[in-house]
Amino acid sequence: MATTATCTRFTDDYQLFEELGKGAFSVVRRCVKKTSTQEYAAKIINTKKLSARDHQKLEREARICRLLKHPNIVRLHDSISEEGFHYLVFDLVTGGELFEDIVAREYYSEADASHCIHQILESVNHIHQHDIVHRDLKPENLLLASKCKGAAVKLADFGLAIEVQGEQQAWFGFAGTPGYLSPEVLRKDPYGKPVDIWACGVILYILLVGYPPFWDEDQHKLYQQIKAGAYDFPSPEWDTVTPEAKNLINQMLTINPAKRITADQALKHPWVCQRSTVASMMHRQETVECLRKFNARRKLKGAILTTMLVSRNFSAAKSLLNKKSDGGVKPQSNNKNSLVSAAQEPAPLQTAMEPQTTVVHNATDGIKGSTESCNTTTEDEDLKAWCPKDGAPGTEQPPLQACSPSLLSAPQPCENRRSLRSQNN
Repeated sequence: MATTATCTRFTDDYQLFEELGKGAFSVVRRCVKKTSTQEYAAKIINTKKLSARDHQKLEREARICRLLKHPNIVRLHDSISEEGFHYLVFDLVTGGELFEDIVAREYYSEADASHCIHQILESVNHIHQHDIVHRDLKPENLLLASKCKGAAVKLADFGLAIEVQGEQQAWFGFAGTPGYLSPEVLRKDPYGKPVDIWACGVILYILLVGYPPFWDEDQHKLYQQIKAGAYDFPSPEWDTVTPEAKNLINQMLTINPAKRITADQALKHPWVCQRSTVASMMHRQETVECLRKFNARRKLKGAILTTMLVSRNFSAAKSLLNKKSDGGVKPQSNNKNSLVSAAQEPAPLQTAMEPQTTVVHNATDGIKGSTESCNTTTEDEDLKAWCPKDGAPGTEQPPLQACSPSLLSAPQPCENRRSLRSQNN
């Protein structure tokens, strides 16, 4: 199927069905190719509402997605531009998020985590070979092709992806999600492909124990931790993780990007390529339990912020994002689950004008929804333009009815647990 933009009417080639998700300026609907009856997910973008700069971003996303053809990447099959609307036709991905699937499994081991990161690294290696940097690797963008056991992990959402020249390092703007940002981005240093590997290291850490390596209710402190590379492997949960797994994490979370392991090198790491003999097969029940709380926490924040963004309640969203990540409630450092449920990565603000690849989930699982993910930051200029100072013209919004920031301020009581961060506070 052609992936170049055409001027033909979308409805001449596709039949549209139910809505699967929506954002401020886009909607996702299931569609069927008339000549083949193949199902896809169509992201329909209202281009009349986009600025000239956002048109460029849309073109960039489509251009990047056309380059990428890999079993572990959600594929763009068609791109159709018509007056007032642009249609991006992607794989219909029905397996839901990887992290949600893990917590539903009866058995989950270190070897399973190795298999997951192997597929993620395959996708990252592919985009890096094409001189693409994703810039927004995180759990929300790791999907499963289907509900079938052993379904492929697929990387989605290239709305923040950029094109680079080989191993070029430059300042491409502040973009990403707080808990997954690399030290070089936070320092506003030149950066490139290594930022994706850092994010892979954060994801791998979570895959193994169910909570992130860097956390703080205060975003400034979170960023200080990341820039210092201040993470550890606390007992008892890390005692049962193999040294090889910790070694790979250390190589991914290396502060100096020049010394950080590459995707190609990581794929050759013994813990990845020899997992049947190196990775532990022991069931990690505590990891599953922690990951379940981790998922619930980020979903709650995502739902609240998505409602704010779709309703154009920009002031309320900005206010929520500027709060401490748990409404000022500080978890006890020796309380494990409270850290998992109360101190997740602060949800950043995603510009509603930022067109992003949407890959939908099975409707019964909940939909990935808007491509304007409320868990994604954009470049500084987008954030400034989108969140003018309170009182500026056009910023007044009606009060949010069903979603109050107070919903974020009641972490559940949890079992005892050691501090994640030896130097926290």
